[in-house]
Amino acid sequence: MKDVAELAGVSSAAVSRYLNGGYISADKAERIKQAIELTGYVRSSQARALRTGSTKLIGVIVPKINSESVSRITAGIGQVLGRRGYQMLLANTDNAADRELEYLDLFQNHPVDGIVLVATMITDEHRRAIESCRVPIVLIGQHVEGAACVYHDDYEAAFELGRALAGRVDGKIAYIGVTEEDRAAGYERRRGFEAGLRAAGNPLDAALIRLGSFTLDSGYRAARELLADAPDVSFIACATDTMAAGALRALDEVRGMGEGVRGVSGFGDNAFLRALTGGIPTVHYGYLTSGVEATNMLLNALDGEEGESGLKSLKLGHQLMNV
Repeated sequence: MKDVAELAGVSSAAVSRYLNGGYISADKAERIKQAIELTGYVRSSQARALRTGSTKLIGVIVPKINSESVSRITAGIGQVLGRRGYQMLLANTDNAADRELEYLDLFQNHPVDGIVLVATMITDEHRRAIESCRVPIVLIGQHVEGAACVYHDDYEAAFELGRALAGRVDGKIAYIGVTEEDRAAGYERRRGFEAGLRAAGNPLDAALIRLGSFTLDSGYRAARELLADAPDVSFIACATDTMAAGALRALDEVRGMGEGVRGVSGFGDNAFLRALTGGIPTVHYGYLTSGVEATNMLLNALDGEEGESGLKSLKLGHQLMNV
């Protein structure tokens, strides 16, 4: 700042006023602007934090970056942050719960104004970390009692999908899920899907349930196992569209073994899978909207528009597709 002031022929206080939006004459403002361009001066976020109490930085923790749903969520977050003068610090956990906790601790001790956590599994350690967090935090994707969250009703969506599929599929329906440690995608989706099948009179056989790990390969392996163990399966439902893509690959490879399978369903309405297949039965979630809503909620609290009372739970809607 001192170099900028000397080059512009003004005081350091004048440069500070310029940087912080205070009053300064047009002539001085132009000289300071030119001096900044010549010197390449960049304000220190730490220095700004000391002056204003705000860094304009938001920590965003995501389970993986090579995911369409996560990219749509972060796009929504980025839209709001950019419009409101904030920047994003992005942390990828590779679906490791312990890394989520590490980043929660790191961001609290780094100069960020708040945190958005795209949550997977919520353990007791997560709950303690969220409750003791020293900056405002909003969760996306999981409903945690007492915490600010933006989430979808996975149980109801899966119930509707299961009931609809049972009404159009004759024969056995299998299910490829994920760990129930992920309460939303694992526990609620499976529980809702089972309830929907029961309500339609086609209960899910426990022998036709397999677990994957959110990946295409895990969906492929689970489907191959199902087809080997139960070749009379009529339909394979998956907890995510990505795993459904793997199941479709398995069916394509073993046509003789799975010739009785008339379809595969997923969850998430993946655009790439839709383009390749024309659309499988799935559930559309407003992932971009969840990013927008969570970030607005967080920034409104930070900017004092609603205060801590603005941090609340918000349940978003869903839509069945191709059913």
